[in-house]
Amino acid sequence: MSAQSSFDYAVIRVVPRVDREEFVNAGVIVFCLEKNFLGAKVSVNEERLKALWPEIDVALIRRHLEAFPKISAGDSDAGPIGQLTLRERFHWLVSPRSTMIQVSPVHTGICGDPQQSLDRLFERLTC
Repeated sequence: MSAQSSFDYAVIRVVPRVDREEFVNAGVIVFCLEKNFLGAKVSVNEERLKALWPEIDVALIRRHLEAFPKISAGDSDAGPIGQLTLRERFHWLVSPRSTMIQVSPVHTGICGDPQQSLDRLFERLTC
C-alpha cells in the first residue's frame, strides 16, 4: 500500500449559456504535489449539452476541453502554459472563468494513487 498524500481536484464544466448558469460536468483535474502528479480527464456528452442548448458547437467545446489533459501533461502542443511547473499549470487550469468552459471550486482529498483518484472522480462526477 502506498503512502497517503493530500490532493486537490476540480470539476471541469461546460456552461452552454452563461446567462442561465446551467452546466454539464465534462471532466476532472487532479493535482498531487507530493506525488508529482497533475492529470485531467475529459469527455463530451453531446446529448446532455444539446439538451441545454440545441445550437451548441460541440466540436468547438471538444477542442477547448482537450486542452486540459494536454496542459496537465505538459504536452508540447499545450504552448507556453504547458511548460510551466505542475503547481503553476494547476493554478492556471483552475482559475475562475466566465466562459463556456469553467471549473468548480477546488476540493481536497487523501489518496494513495492520484491516477486512481482521477479515474474514480471522473467516473463518479461526469457519467
